[in-house]
Amino acid sequence: MIGKLSGIVDSLEEDGLVLDVNGVGYLVAASARTLRGLPPIGQPAALLIETQVREDAIRLYGFLTIAERDWFRLLQSVQGVGAKVALGILGALTADALSAAIANQDKAMMARAPGVGPKLAARLVLELKDKAPAFGGVDFGGATADSAPKLPKAAGDAILALVGLGYARPQAAAAIARGSAQLGGDAETAALIRAALRDLAQ
Repeated sequence: MIGKLSGIVDSLEEDGLVLDVNGVGYLVAASARTLRGLPPIGQPAALLIETQVREDAIRLYGFLTIAERDWFRLLQSVQGVGAKVALGILGALTADALSAAIANQDKAMMARAPGVGPKLAARLVLELKDKAPAFGGVDFGGATADSAPKLPKAAGDAILALVGLGYARPQAAAAIARGSAQLGGDAETAALIRAALRDLAQ
């Protein structure tokens, strides 16, 4: 499975790009926001990649930030949200705006995204209300394909442990945030993991 690609931006399309990696052109779908954030054609770029294997095709989806990639995964956990709708949502709303819309149960903001009607917007804010990133004001959403998230070490290690157990990063971060709020900012990794697992089991 492909997790990251670094190469030269060969061409841009309405819903994706071709990234030239050592002479091989990879067709990568991306949100409008990601496409706007890319360097000009002919310049180097690095993209985090989500690979989806279907019976009839292997599709690559590219992201400039860890937060956007994790939201792409999380959004598709909601019934009625496929890759195309998830990219539409990410093109219309930033990671912070998504978090705010879900935290505030703001269906109108969610419905701004193409392909999201009132019923789907309501389902999104309801089903994701306990999974939205909420790490007490610590911004890990800006981490990119070329950088590491800036988190307190214990919290970062705890989030990685939960991701290793199969939880989506935004879901893991939200649980660690709640655990940190209960235990205090100097809580150790093991304690944060135990608290988060209890939280996620509810």
